[in-house]
Amino acid sequence: MNSLKIATVQFENASGDKKFNLGRIQDFCERAAAAGAKVVAFHECSITGYTFARKLSRDQLVKLSESIPSGESTSRLIDIAKKLDIYVLAGLFELGEDDKLYKAYICVGPNGIVGKYRKIHPFINPHLSPGNEYIVFDIEGWKCGILICYDNNVIENVRATTLLGAQVIFMPHVTMCTPSTRPGAGFVDPELWKNRDADPTSLRAEFEGLKGRAWLMKWLPARAYDNGIYVVFSNPIGMDDDQLKNGCSMIIDPFGDVIAECPRLDEGFAIATLHPEKLAQAGGTRYKQARKPELYREIIGQQHVSEQKVIWLTDNPENKN
Repeated sequence: MNSLKIATVQFENASGDKKFNLGRIQDFCERAAAAGAKVVAFHECSITGYTFARKLSRDQLVKLSESIPSGESTSRLIDIAKKLDIYVLAGLFELGEDDKLYKAYICVGPNGIVGKYRKIHPFINPHLSPGNEYIVFDIEGWKCGILICYDNNVIENVRATTLLGAQVIFMPHVTMCTPSTRPGAGFVDPELWKNRDADPTSLRAEFEGLKGRAWLMKWLPARAYDNGIYVVFSNPIGMDDDQLKNGCSMIIDPFGDVIAECPRLDEGFAIATLHPEKLAQAGGTRYKQARKPELYREIIGQQHVSEQKVIWLTDNPENKN
């Protein structure tokens, strides 16, 4: 297995404007491919926009959604991949053959669609149905998986995808800078984004503190380290509907080290080269081999029972962090 160069992107999407967002996706793919990337990954619902969907009726969501792989957006991504000889990963709302609506994320290559994943824990709109399976697919000899946003907070999802053979997990998000029960969480004032050129210091403090990157670094590197995998994290920057997002798109190696990260206060992309030898060297690989599933198979499989009442922030159910 050869090394693989991957780019992760952050950009400010437009709510409901697939034409605009696909244009931005094409632009970033061209720039990343010119810089040597073979794979280019974008955030959750990067084709459609995300946060605004909390306001949509089922009929409005159906109108926004597409079938996969026959929809126009999938075809457009395949055209981009074919033209640039790369793989592209992006997200959108899917109308399934069962007439249910899903939060989907797809990988396409020069020869067509390579993989499709449906978010297991969708929250943004009550008309969305949960996916019910993991996915592992091949990119240039590397085994890859996908988990969308909150799916990654449930650690069993990451371990299960890894045990199915994934060496790289793409983790598209729309997260951070929203209220939560955890200390330090909250919205970031959109005025800081508008004024970022004149006062980058104030915005950087919010983006990098507990509302943003500092929270992310509490857990994201652990997913890579504990499982001995590469993690490709993609997240938007700028306004997503009425909420400001802070980017931090990054790639983490199997040692839990951030090996590439996007600019802190702007759109852009970061590229890293994945080396197969790191997979064997990583402690997480040894930990998987040392497991004793016979001791906890039944424990992990049972329903969680707790006397503590769980507090959800109903205004922002996606950010149950």
